[in-house]
Amino acid sequence: MNDFAEARRHMVESQLRPREVTDKALLAAMLDVPRERFVPETRAGLAYSDMRHVLPGAGDRVLPAPEAFARLVQLGEITRSDVVLDVACGTGYSSAVLARIAGAVVALEEDSELAAMADAALTGLEVGNAVVLTGPLAAGVASEAPFDVIVIEGAVAIMPDALFDQLKEGGRLVTGMAHGRTVVASLFVKAGGIVAQHAMFNIGLPALSAFAAPSGFSF
Repeated sequence: MNDFAEARRHMVESQLRPREVTDKALLAAMLDVPRERFVPETRAGLAYSDMRHVLPGAGDRVLPAPEAFARLVQLGEITRSDVVLDVACGTGYSSAVLARIAGAVVALEEDSELAAMADAALTGLEVGNAVVLTGPLAAGVASEAPFDVIVIEGAVAIMPDALFDQLKEGGRLVTGMAHGRTVVASLFVKAGGIVAQHAMFNIGLPALSAFAAPSGFSF
């Protein structure tokens, strides 16, 4: 029988802390959320390994490795007063973690099968401050905007203005910006109506086709 509680502790101590994940609330959340409930049942025993997991559904979506996810979220400096938009929530693991450190979470997923799984998982864990919505990832959720923080769960080639428009003044957006085969964790901050980009560090995030560059585009 798998000891998932011990696996979570080992994940935090061996994967997160050594990679400078220091946010106490985030570490506590990842120590608490049962990641095994958000991966295919056949992969539950590997849920806390330092690896990605392919998710069910129509696309090629994956659940990022714990370390990559944690380092990305930490960039957003999320607090209990923040309303967060979780773009590409997949099966809902990210939303469950974010719900423990934010005031409220709007989880956006375009794959209806994944959205249903996320909703069921969050309901099963009695997460009361997160809602799962289905729609195009690049469009965000204008009806629920503005957001204090937007987290995009993957690597993007092009950032749509629609998401910047949904940030509050002083709001932060975190994602991985794809530059060829390299993905750079990036923090966008809105001030005076202008969004400034800060490239932080290389990160292992999966590509999101919803944010792919159009054919013929080059940097």
